[in-house]
Amino acid sequence: MDITPVVEFTNVKCTSVDQNFSDFEYCRLKSVNRTYKYLSLKVKLYKIPVTKVTVKIQLLKRLNGYKPFLYNITVDACKFLKSQKINPVFGYFHGIFRDHSNMNHTCPYDHDIIVDKLTADIVNTQFTKVLPFPEGKYLFHSKWLAYGILRAEVDVYITLS
Repeated sequence: MDITPVVEFTNVKCTSVDQNFSDFEYCRLKSVNRTYKYLSLKVKLYKIPVTKVTVKIQLLKRLNGYKPFLYNITVDACKFLKSQKINPVFGYFHGIFRDHSNMNHTCPYDHDIIVDKLTADIVNTQFTKVLPFPEGKYLFHSKWLAYGILRAEVDVYITLS
């Protein structure tokens, strides 16, 4: 009997570090029913166009607190979006939300940033089929910098069981 691992969103936290530059209009998990949840967020950009973006992502696993697990990378998002082959690991994570976001073109960004109805099914495919992860509680921590200044942080908590 095969047991298929399942990913579930447990929480999302969005923090605007510089509210003069950007702010979250919303950042939420929505439960449609007991088994179907999705994540949506919208960032209002106040100083557009944005032409230099750096993203720092870290995957942490809960083991007596959240500890680094496998990935801690920094990428120039503008360069990455021009040539996604430059960083396959970031490409793996970008692939999770690419089709549910308007963050799929090169800089400049002259509009609000939206992630719309990202379901756990997509994360489940990446975490169990594309690159299998062990069961546990994980935190996907991301820092978003523009022009070298930290502007926002997004934490997505998931459980893989």
